[in-house]
Amino acid sequence: MTSPILEIVPLGFPWDGLDPFIFTVHHVDDYPAGNENQGIDRNDLVGRNMGSDFSYKDGWSMYHGAEVPGFPQHPHRGFETVTVVRRGYVDHSDSLGATARYGGGDVQWLTTGSGIQHSEMFPLIQANEGNPLELFQIWLNLPPEAKMVPAHFGMLWSEDIPTITPSPGVSVDVIAGAIGDATPPSPPPDSWGSHPNGELAIWLIRLEEGAEWALPTAASDVNRMLHCFIGDVTSVAGTTVTKDVGVRLQPDAPVSISATTGPAEFLLLQGRPIGAPVFQMGPFVMNSPEELRQAVVDYRATQFGGWPWNGPDPVHDRREGRFALHADGKVEHRDMQPAAG
Repeated sequence: MTSPILEIVPLGFPWDGLDPFIFTVHHVDDYPAGNENQGIDRNDLVGRNMGSDFSYKDGWSMYHGAEVPGFPQHPHRGFETVTVVRRGYVDHSDSLGATARYGGGDVQWLTTGSGIQHSEMFPLIQANEGNPLELFQIWLNLPPEAKMVPAHFGMLWSEDIPTITPSPGVSVDVIAGAIGDATPPSPPPDSWGSHPNGELAIWLIRLEEGAEWALPTAASDVNRMLHCFIGDVTSVAGTTVTKDVGVRLQPDAPVSISATTGPAEFLLLQGRPIGAPVFQMGPFVMNSPEELRQAVVDYRATQFGGWPWNGPDPVHDRREGRFALHADGKVEHRDMQPAAG
């Protein structure tokens, strides 16, 4: 019998993606208590490569932040960012005029399209205790006809994302791609996730020790990768795997996953390939070198709409809850809540 496992690969930084996914980054930072600016005390920044700190020294990185960790003002064109925040919070601001604070299982889905600037900062809200942060950022490609659509800011709040228990000891956050009657909120309109033939799925899967689940099958021509990021010994289709590996699967074959010793967690990414050429230069992902060069010219000329915020790394008041101000002026407010499971 042919194995449904097509390939097992180590997960680096970032995780390599299969079309339509470009790559995935998994940030896990154990930040200390925040100072009066929701940042790190200056004495604790000594010895870091400030401006580009990915060291995980003391269990955390500053990334490109100067006092508050995160990624200050920077541009994108030609793809989507799907940011899944499991613990901690992100303060978002962009050149559309949209801004938000989200976390605890919330998902921000941003179509960069023809161009946008945004800032993603990690405010250390707790002043008297630690501020753990865990998030995934998934770069999802856009098809050629959608590369230059208007940028779109979207939020999928945790309360609206279905969590199902398909088997004893198993829970699944259904972020994209329905499982049975569990249908997640819609992706942005120009996303490959909204394409009728996209077959896109993003599932966060948790298994208690000894639990087992048979993945629903999909069409034979989609790409399906199961990323194991927690679990000392797990089983995928009868093959023993450990954490920090990606398992590429035959999507139309039955596959059972189980947690052998201790709990296990997986991120499943699936989609029908777009099949277009991919040319990337830092924050721009296009279909040809000429399009990349034009992206640079356009950014220099227009700044993708400019920057309406005071400073490159804005954060919201410590007392602010989860909320979103959309580009059209719509405002959503949600209560603060503990991190997702």
